[in-house]
Amino acid sequence: MRETPTWRIPAGIIGLFIALMIYGIIIARYAPDLIGAWPGWAQTIVYVVLGLAWLLPLRNFLIWMETGSWSAPPPPPPPTQKGGE
Repeated sequence: MRETPTWRIPAGIIGLFIALMIYGIIIARYAPDLIGAWPGWAQTIVYVVLGLAWLLPLRNFLIWMETGSWSAPPPPPPPTQKGGE
């Protein structure tokens, strides 16, 4: 765990908020024109998929906010056993 604050956390939260607002506005503006005539069940599926699609890049974004790298750090090596067990 980090001991000193970093600029990436507040910048990441603000960036995520702005990106989600833009994404939501784009979906709200263009999706009804494209799928408005579809049956309700099909629209529901599309909106559920679009509502969950923003989660795909979220893992790497949260890793960047925490570590400064876009990929997860390698796992620590397994502990070595001593004493010939």
